[in-house]
Amino acid sequence: MPAHIAAGVDGSLESLAAADWAAREALLRGAPLRLVHAWQWPARVGGVRPTDDTQQEWAERLLEEAREHLTGLHPDLTVTADLLPDTPAPALLGAAGRAELLALGSRGLGGLTGFLLGSTALEVLAGAERPVVLVRPGEQGEEPSRTAAAHREVVLGLDPREACDEVIEFAFAAADRRCVPLRAVHSWNAPWTAPPRHPVLASHTYAGGQPSPAVDPRHEEDARLALADALKPWREKFPTVEVTEDAVRGRAGHHLAEAADAAGLLVIGRRVRDADRPPGRRSAHLGAVAHAVIHHARCPVAVVPHTAERAEGSR
Repeated sequence: MPAHIAAGVDGSLESLAAADWAAREALLRGAPLRLVHAWQWPARVGGVRPTDDTQQEWAERLLEEAREHLTGLHPDLTVTADLLPDTPAPALLGAAGRAELLALGSRGLGGLTGFLLGSTALEVLAGAERPVVLVRPGEQGEEPSRTAAAHREVVLGLDPREACDEVIEFAFAAADRRCVPLRAVHSWNAPWTAPPRHPVLASHTYAGGQPSPAVDPRHEEDARLALADALKPWREKFPTVEVTEDAVRGRAGHHLAEAADAAGLLVIGRRVRDADRPPGRRSAHLGAVAHAVIHHARCPVAVVPHTAERAEGSR
């Protein structure tokens, strides 16, 4: 199947919001949109598969109505709809593996409580080979036109100790398509160990790994320079993207969720811990930062898998 954007649809407002976001993303990329709905076909009994016409008709009607709605909004967009004969998580993982990205819905629980993510979405997020974007209802719509007046920045959560090129490229490309600024946020805590590729910075870290009661200004400078170094080649590759670099002390999840309040998209990475294993046999894992962000960020969140290991000596 040619390059396309996929969205999981189950009839909920959350999934319809995700499909709407995916349609706009497909327009930005000049790609078709594929809507998918997972439905477990009835088991065979005595070699014959019993029918469940009501369930199947509902699922087919759901997909067709979503397809018609989106093609009505975006006449130039090619939209297909597929009913997948499998349970939701495996079906969505398969759909994600064949797409440039997969959009899923997440459910709001209120301002301070955060947002609820079901077990299926968590399983897909933790195991997908391609980026997964979480969208909740009520998002301010992103205008697909590159000449639109009102835009919101893309926020990138980045740890310079990981060479996560896939995550950085995704964020820069998203900002470039939207003609919006990119804000890169690196959250650090003293003592902060710079990557070995920064020999000058590494010389300023504390010996023995013991935290100091007062923050040495050099730690903040270390973090700032490491962030700038990680972004430098991507600034050169995307010269038209306006970039703001924020090296902030504190919890990454808190700072990223706060930055997401004014963002159109938040991009974070998910490290694939056993990249040497074949797809489908890799461990499903989401880190603490990813959990905090996907439950509290108010804008769509893109979780981008990457295979880089942490730099030696980093925490």
